[in-house]
Amino acid sequence: MAPPFAAASHASLLPLAPLDRPAAGRLARGTLRPHTSGLRLRRPPGATGRGRGGIPDEWGERSPPGAREPPTQPDPPIDADEWGGDDDSLPVVADEWGEPGAPEPEPPSAADPPSPAADDEWEEEPGPPEPAPAPAEEEEDEQAVKREELKRCLVDTVYGSDLGFRASTEVRGEVVELVTQLEAANPTTAPVEAPDLLDGNWILIYTAYSELLPILAAGATPLVKVKQISQEMDSKSMTIVNASTLTTPFASFSFSATASFEVQSPSRIEVQFKEGNFQPPVISSSVDLPQQVDIFGQKISLGPVQQALNPLQQAFASIAGSISGQPPLKVPISGNNRARSWLLTTYLDKDFRISRGDGGLFILAKEGSPLLDQL
Repeated sequence: MAPPFAAASHASLLPLAPLDRPAAGRLARGTLRPHTSGLRLRRPPGATGRGRGGIPDEWGERSPPGAREPPTQPDPPIDADEWGGDDDSLPVVADEWGEPGAPEPEPPSAADPPSPAADDEWEEEPGPPEPAPAPAEEEEDEQAVKREELKRCLVDTVYGSDLGFRASTEVRGEVVELVTQLEAANPTTAPVEAPDLLDGNWILIYTAYSELLPILAAGATPLVKVKQISQEMDSKSMTIVNASTLTTPFASFSFSATASFEVQSPSRIEVQFKEGNFQPPVISSSVDLPQQVDIFGQKISLGPVQQALNPLQQAFASIAGSISGQPPLKVPISGNNRARSWLLTTYLDKDFRISRGDGGLFILAKEGSPLLDQL
């Protein structure tokens, strides 16, 4: 029996069996073969590249000269979603018990509201919105409306009171209340410094001034009536003219008092009377007596008196013509304390004024004001 190492020595002399190669003389894909520079992977079938004599491909092989490059394979289709997977590959949502659940569907987005310009491309663009009135303007408008209502209420209250001479206690109390409200809403804080409002002829509609009581009492007699008491103010000449007119069936009488004034504050002036003027009486060309008069609660008919005066109509006309051309009678007023007074304007607007004097109240409306139509 030959020694074991002897068989091994004889086996080493046998040539090596060739490796299994494919029929085309190349190794199968993924097999290794010896190379002078080491082992390397063979390119897979269908990989692009050139054989020997051409440009080496990524596997180091060269395609034979004249060999065509295999056609490029088309790109695989893009998956349904943007993540490279199908819609069925969405992650499974698990609930609090670990059980798989269906994912909550997303609510559809609301459609955009139609644009106004989409209906008509030629439609004009809306202009800028009108500015809202300022709060100060709205408040001023409300105050003006309130003042007008208070003035109308005051004129209605004093109606029929003979400028306050016949006003009852109830009427006087209501007048004081309305005057207080108007004074609180006075739109002119400095009346003396507003000549465009202060100047003009003011007609008295109510007073509580004691010195005017004799004139008002005369107007309460049966055949005498107070036609008008007025006050004309002129800031340029710094003068005031107080005038009164009384009418009778036979004539009308007018007298006035002229005074100068000095400004004491934005709402107060000091008045100094200078002289009194008595206009000649205006004789009526005809005597027109009322049908009856009320004397101490008794009504007396004046029809017989009217018949007796009819023959004297011509005499009255001649007397009126001779007197009407006479100049007024002027009487100077001495500068004593009784000739001095003060006047405080507590309310003033374009056609209404409230003033307070030495213990008296004066409510006046400017000549031409529609408030005088209510009297």
